[in-house]
Amino acid sequence: MTEVELVNVFTHMGAGGNPCPIVVDASNLPDGGMQSVARHFGHESGFVLPAPSDDADYAFRFWVPRHEMEMCGHATIGALWVLATKGLLSGEQVRIETRSGSVTGYVDRLDSGEPSVEISQPVGKVVDLSRAEEEDVLSTLKLSRRDLLDMPVQNAVTSRVKTLIPIKGVRELNELVPDPAQIEACCGRIGSTGLYPYAMDHQGERRFEARQFPKSSGYPEDAATGIAAAALAFGLLKNGLVERNSARITIMQGRAMGSLSEIRVRLGFADSRPVGCLLGGSVTRAEQHVLQPWQVGAETAR
Repeated sequence: MTEVELVNVFTHMGAGGNPCPIVVDASNLPDGGMQSVARHFGHESGFVLPAPSDDADYAFRFWVPRHEMEMCGHATIGALWVLATKGLLSGEQVRIETRSGSVTGYVDRLDSGEPSVEISQPVGKVVDLSRAEEEDVLSTLKLSRRDLLDMPVQNAVTSRVKTLIPIKGVRELNELVPDPAQIEACCGRIGSTGLYPYAMDHQGERRFEARQFPKSSGYPEDAATGIAAAALAFGLLKNGLVERNSARITIMQGRAMGSLSEIRVRLGFADSRPVGCLLGGSVTRAEQHVLQPWQVGAETAR
């Protein structure tokens, strides 16, 4: 039997968030079994395994219904939160090996007793798309240049490449109607794993709103996407939309899905040079499931 903890990550005022199945002991689960868990729940799923070496405390793997991912921010936060609530963490700083590289988790106990989790992400790289690539993105989303702020469409990455599209307003952002097949094809052409249109909500409060249309996850939209939010934070910095400091950047996501979520990012600097960021948010437990062997052992990864 496989025990699965279903949590909601990046919740806003106790609601919303991205549902995430977590398996805290996946040491005997084959690749096909991990993919079967993701298919069973229809969400990005996180799997905790023993560390491959003394350089890490754990290894985490991540699957969506259609394939394995190198990194998933909300599943990493969710897994650390579940481990902390079960008393399975030896300290407040946790070294995690993922297929995109090493991640450090920071777990603090709030006055309420609930764990507060942040994870590290490397410094972001932000590159403007060519005019042809930009036109490809706009055509895919049925937009024109008039619908955008006077800023470039960009590919940005901390762990996975996301395409940042600066929409003029929150209302216009949430009126977008994605076509998954067209988005998958466009992302393939521009070297992206998802389109991440965003709008300013309140620049002075460093609050923005975004939507994530993934390339090929098996569903058309994400309620909250930590890796995309981390990439966006570096895009905001490059475009001058946030000041050069470590104050919290808040990114709201999921409104159009009826699952408003809140992602928090803090940029880190050394001598005014960006060196990475911390990604965090609130987590709530939904329910526990037990999957039988036939539910996780029959399918193989594709």
